[in-house]
Amino acid sequence: MRILARPRHIASLLIVLSVVVVCAAGCAAEGRQGAPGIHTVVSPIDEGEVPEGTTVFDDDVPAVAHLDPALREALRAATERAADDGEMLRVNSGWRSPALQERLLRDAVGTYGSLEEAARWVATPETSAHVSGDAVDVGPWDGADWLDRHGEAFGLCRIYVNEPWHFELRPDAPTAGCPRMYLDPTEDPRMAG
Repeated sequence: MRILARPRHIASLLIVLSVVVVCAAGCAAEGRQGAPGIHTVVSPIDEGEVPEGTTVFDDDVPAVAHLDPALREALRAATERAADDGEMLRVNSGWRSPALQERLLRDAVGTYGSLEEAARWVATPETSAHVSGDAVDVGPWDGADWLDRHGEAFGLCRIYVNEPWHFELRPDAPTAGCPRMYLDPTEDPRMAG
């Protein structure tokens, strides 16, 4: 009996080994990096990409879970009030990993032709309020418009004229009002790094 059991063990071992080799080859072919011999696969959602239809109440989505808690709570209160007014607020982007922010910047350079022009739309990973969890992009358009008109009461302010979807928390806004908007991120002194 033992002699017959060995080939089954060897066959099982060969199957497992084959699967490991195929998976490792696939990771290497896709160019995934990691420690020598170890390939780490990170899902786009874990890097901060947002599934369609995400709300600020979706704590299982990293783009929401990693937002600054005060920003998240203010956005939740605004979302509830917007719903009372018949408007819907969705999170189109929130927290982003530095790697995702870098990819967005590279894509913007490709789209706009230069880093200088791309900087009007996408910050570096070192300066992005999304990477620190301090910014949220909302939609749909009607929801962003509602938040632009009512966000101040919740401390949520539009920061850039050219980004009607981008909001950040300004805790003094309910009493002092939202600060003057910058035309685009190139005017924002925080972007100087």
